[in-house]
Amino acid sequence: MNKQPDFIAKLDYFTTEQGGRRTPALSGYFPHVRFEFIPGLVGGKQKFLDKEIVYPGDTVTVEISLLITDPFKNKLKKDLEFKFSEGSQIIGNGTILEILNDELLAK
Repeated sequence: MNKQPDFIAKLDYFTTEQGGRRTPALSGYFPHVRFEFIPGLVGGKQKFLDKEIVYPGDTVTVEISLLITDPFKNKLKKDLEFKFSEGSQIIGNGTILEILNDELLAK
């Protein structure tokens, strides 16, 4: 997947004890993103902006490129919270800092 990022977010990775990953993630990691208003899962590639590797319990700023964008058109805004997961296992929380794809911006 080689496309422009859709938004910038702050991600809080859960610790292993909180149900998060057991191993670190590298920039380019591709978990699912979960917004309350979207049924189902959508992949979102994470490009870390302030480090190359994230350990369980870390916080990181990322650019996220969604695999598909149609379900998100006119629905995203700054400070919107979401979760990210590996399948059904939620591994962290995110907050949108900036929308980069104008088609996704809530109207």
